[in-house]
Amino acid sequence: MMAAQTVWQDWIGRTETRQGCLTVELAGMLSGALGHAAAPAPGLAPGAAMPPLWHWAAFPEFVPLSELGTDGHPRLGGFLPPLPYARRMWAGGRLGFEGQLRIGEALEKRSEILAVDEKQGATGPMVFVRVAHVTVGGAGRVEEEQDIVYLDIPERFTPPKKLPLPEAPAFDERVPVNEARLFRYSAATYNAHRIHYDLPYAREVEKYPGLVVHGPMQATLLMEAGLRHAGGSAPRAFRFRGVHPMFADEDMRLIGKRDEDGALELCTGTPSGHQCLQARLELV
Repeated sequence: MMAAQTVWQDWIGRTETRQGCLTVELAGMLSGALGHAAAPAPGLAPGAAMPPLWHWAAFPEFVPLSELGTDGHPRLGGFLPPLPYARRMWAGGRLGFEGQLRIGEALEKRSEILAVDEKQGATGPMVFVRVAHVTVGGAGRVEEEQDIVYLDIPERFTPPKKLPLPEAPAFDERVPVNEARLFRYSAATYNAHRIHYDLPYAREVEKYPGLVVHGPMQATLLMEAGLRHAGGSAPRAFRFRGVHPMFADEDMRLIGKRDEDGALELCTGTPSGHQCLQARLELV
């Protein structure tokens, strides 16, 4: 294991640069995946302002089927280190925003691996990979740090501690969650991770009780709700982290309130009363 850790550390500092675009068609697919009764439809014409976090769909990985792992993700060992863990998850991230990205414009993303850290969790060893991304367009820029966690698949699902929902929120909206929404978001983001659409795989292989709702989708819905309730202000910074898996057997609650600094403390939650993803939104 020590020799393997040495190899993993060789990935620190590795970079890649990719070209992308959130086309009108991709923007329409995202709108169809994220839309709900409380959210107005965004403008989707070429040159329209790109809703924050939609840039995540602008750089699909066109990996041949032969290069996918059994979980549907691209196999490790290219840009990301070849870690010997079967489960991988987007655990959280931190973003800063400048200017405005736009639908249909050419984008460039430069990524760099900042850290590869092994830790001991409640269910065993895990490795956190921290990746920096800088996405630039004509007059917009997004700086981001992404936390990806890798761990073994357990013999049975043991949920983390359930955190109660905040009291007296400024808003508490409900978004219907079903297989169609998960499929649409997976399609729009070109995400083949099977836990989001393959129920037998999610249950029998990764030991989840149901289909898992995408963390980035939860974050994007929280961002939209937060900005809407803040009166259309622009984002300056956003951070989020998953605290409990969300499953497709319950609707999603979008909850938020202002803190003393004027930022919005946000979370997704379940109708049964616990948090799934926590976020903080700072405004311009």
